[in-house]
Amino acid sequence: MSARRKRHEEHEEHENHERWLVTYADMVTLLMVLFIVMFAMSQVDEKKFAELKEGLAAGFGASDQVLQGASSIQEQPGSAAVAPVRPQLALADLSEKDRAVVEEALAETERLEQDRRRAEARSEAERLDEVRERLERALRAQGLQDDVKATYDERGLVLSLVSRHVVFESDLATLTARGEEVVDTLAPVLLAIPDRLQIDGHTNQVDVQPKYFATDWDLSAARALTVLRRLDERFGVPAARLSLAAYGHEKPLVDPSEPGSQAVNKRVDIVVLTRLPREVAQLLPDAAGALPRDGAPGGDRRGSGERREEDATPTPGGSTDDGAVRADGLPADPTDPTDPSQGAPR
Repeated sequence: MSARRKRHEEHEEHENHERWLVTYADMVTLLMVLFIVMFAMSQVDEKKFAELKEGLAAGFGASDQVLQGASSIQEQPGSAAVAPVRPQLALADLSEKDRAVVEEALAETERLEQDRRRAEARSEAERLDEVRERLERALRAQGLQDDVKATYDERGLVLSLVSRHVVFESDLATLTARGEEVVDTLAPVLLAIPDRLQIDGHTNQVDVQPKYFATDWDLSAARALTVLRRLDERFGVPAARLSLAAYGHEKPLVDPSEPGSQAVNKRVDIVVLTRLPREVAQLLPDAAGALPRDGAPGGDRRGSGERREEDATPTPGGSTDDGAVRADGLPADPTDPTDPSQGAPR
């Protein structure tokens, strides 16, 4: 019986007092991983993070880009030097003869482009010159051909309403009867053409504040507005074709130091704006200057700062058909401070 009891006797299991180390080690490992992740997140490379984000988005089908490579891989996108726009061929791999052929072809292409631009400028100059001739025919029919000076610049055809017959009285923005007649003569021709018109107001260069306006800017703007409103309200020139600019005394037509210049610099310019692009319009003054001269009064095709001696031809006794002239051929004007009988300056 005792032997049988011993066979069925079971030994007690020893208790493991170090099991807590497993849980503790797991916790320490998780804490270490947590701090590593936090450290990594504190030093984010924005560029790599963005690339990772886009890569994950593309991998999960959430990309909104059709093609890859939309983001720059430079440290500072856009800071690198831009290569010339002109195509760069692999000239280094060509022989001297082939390289010369390529360079000649490029030069020929540039020459043809310049020829095209000059042809466009000449065609536009001829078109604007036809407009100028129509305007001058209308002015000659009314005996007003000497009241307008036609020139060309990169903007187009410039019609300067000079104050030879006091288009504007001193310090005022109201057209005189003669000025109204000049504008009324030009208006039907300007209405018939499709071009946009810019009305520029100017004063002369006398260093005196205008009597009824705060500054020269106000006076020149008011004079331009007077002409603009007359073209619009009286003759129906569409407002969409009209614009206005005021230059004060900043853009004289004639050098202010010349005698008689103040009579001409006080004016309004009506600019028939060209439709050419800027790079072609720059050639317009030269193209207009190369057109045949017809000898018509006021048909000066040079820049607005130049003046012809034949603009006023003195008659015996030192006068023209329009009145007294000064030594340089410009008309005497009571508003000119260099004339003996100068009146109000503006």
